[in-house]
Amino acid sequence: MNQLSALPFDLTASREGSWMIDPTGETLSARALPKSDLYRNPAGDFLSDEKSSLNALTLIGTPTSADFQLSAKVTVDFDSDYDAGALLVWSDPKLWAKLCFEYSPDKEFMVVSVVTQLASDDVNSYFLPVNHVWLRISRIGQLYAFHSSTDGTTWKLIRAFTLGVDTSNHKIGFVAQAPIGEGCDVQFSDINYLPQTLMALRDGS
Repeated sequence: MNQLSALPFDLTASREGSWMIDPTGETLSARALPKSDLYRNPAGDFLSDEKSSLNALTLIGTPTSADFQLSAKVTVDFDSDYDAGALLVWSDPKLWAKLCFEYSPDKEFMVVSVVTQLASDDVNSYFLPVNHVWLRISRIGQLYAFHSSTDGTTWKLIRAFTLGVDTSNHKIGFVAQAPIGEGCDVQFSDINYLPQTLMALRDGS
């Protein structure tokens, strides 16, 4: 089990010893494994540009039953295409979603969302000039909302979706991935958990 000072629940790593928490419990970091990803190719394995893979490093735990907002500043030492740090909602290998800060094939830093219900629905959002961004997951009943921010204060809606009515087995947390490369360093800081409902999706709050 792992603990972050900002979170009221324990976290479990997909690979022991892969995540580092600073002594204050406020900053989280990992080095993504080579050729690691969370992705279920909608075209089927080997039928498109990327094969399915579920071997990215994760650190996840079960939130409170109430609505919540989980946010963090994500900084990535990008090296290869699709390197990323992400926030994750996880039910099972065929039902999950992630909000990524990712390196594009055009060598640009971008916000990407992936919602997986049997297959992954992958959407690129926008590019940033720096290697950090704030990401946020909010749960409002059965609805999840993904937001990003360039300053940690004003939030842009990236995606709203559901993973089903029953959220009781859903876990949330962090991802480090390097789908085609040899690994990248990912840091999560300014981690914040609010056990309260986000009242508006599109007003920047």
